[in-house]
Amino acid sequence: MNTLKDFSSVLPEDADSALLIGRIWDPQASGPRVVALQGQDVYSLQSLAGTVSELLERPGLVADVRAAMASPQWSVSEIIGASLARDTTRPHLLAPVDLQVIKACGVTFVDSMVERVIEERCGGDASKAQQTRELVAKALGGSIASIRPGSPEAAEAKKVLIAEGLWSQYLEVGIGPDPEVFTKAPVLSSVGLGAQVGIPSFSRWNNPEPELVLVATSAGSVVGATLGNDVNLRDVEGRSALLLGKAKDNNASSALGPFIRLFDGGFTLDTLRDEEILLRVEGRDDGYVLEGRNSVARISRPFEELVAATRGRHHQYPDGFALYTGTLFAPTQDRDEPGQGFTHRMGDTVTIRSRHLGALVNQVGRAEDLPEWSFGLRQLFEYLHQQRLLAGAGAAR
Repeated sequence: MNTLKDFSSVLPEDADSALLIGRIWDPQASGPRVVALQGQDVYSLQSLAGTVSELLERPGLVADVRAAMASPQWSVSEIIGASLARDTTRPHLLAPVDLQVIKACGVTFVDSMVERVIEERCGGDASKAQQTRELVAKALGGSIASIRPGSPEAAEAKKVLIAEGLWSQYLEVGIGPDPEVFTKAPVLSSVGLGAQVGIPSFSRWNNPEPELVLVATSAGSVVGATLGNDVNLRDVEGRSALLLGKAKDNNASSALGPFIRLFDGGFTLDTLRDEEILLRVEGRDDGYVLEGRNSVARISRPFEELVAATRGRHHQYPDGFALYTGTLFAPTQDRDEPGQGFTHRMGDTVTIRSRHLGALVNQVGRAEDLPEWSFGLRQLFEYLHQQRLLAGAGAAR
């Protein structure tokens, strides 16, 4: 795997002041541990909580985490190094969430909304994408770029587009009153820094989706954020929106990390409204490089609206949730033949980076060939039970 120059490149630019939490796999314990990072050190938060979900529910979250960082157990370089090397014999990072439901909002940027329309129009056939892109761009132009979703102007634009035969289900959620919210992946199935992300063998047109991911409590309060790769199969969803589950939820198709950065006095939800999320894809064998940018400031709906559409009187998440907020980026750069656009090759290294959240690095593999997801809720509960028994035995001595 192509790796970053040093472990500090994975951390936020202002890592010295960032309050970072995550999960590591501890081979000694044969299970996950909740951890916090400060400086060069990694601290176990096992005394506070057995899961990240439980930790985030604490009323004095920030103060409690800082107070628990007394005796470091690992070094940051050790943990990140093992993660990027995919060395499972050493402590390494997992996705930084556990019991939270993995939700996602789609079509939250005009640019990617138009690409979804193109996928639909060409039925998932990449060879028709460029021609379709030109037709759609000519018809839509920039006329809908500044429209506020759900506004009277959006309703009027819908009438015009219907009359021109261009209305789409993607335009409905892009500029209509209700955003798209779907379940991206099962609980505990997301992968973390260094792990491989999966592309199934049945897909021939696919791409990464670099996204800001909000992390919320059971009450719907956003307490932190991380980076995510919402791996997407364009040919599958393009055939039918009813294939969204097949396009979005596959082995290792959700990557999160490297850490959750908790909100504190110097880092808030407002900090993220102008976050620039950078993407770099490096081909293993062909020397190909793709770069992209997800400018969060161009999102068409505020974070609060996306969270409210996810959790409210209509739907609750007692263990909290992680919410992919969508992406501006939809790659159109040709990789092979002209007009074919971008698609992954096995061995691609995907780096998603932002100033305040660090860098999430993963390598693309065939979903069917990657390690099977085998550590689920039953295994987690058995592990936590054993940890409590061990802690009780230690206290008795």
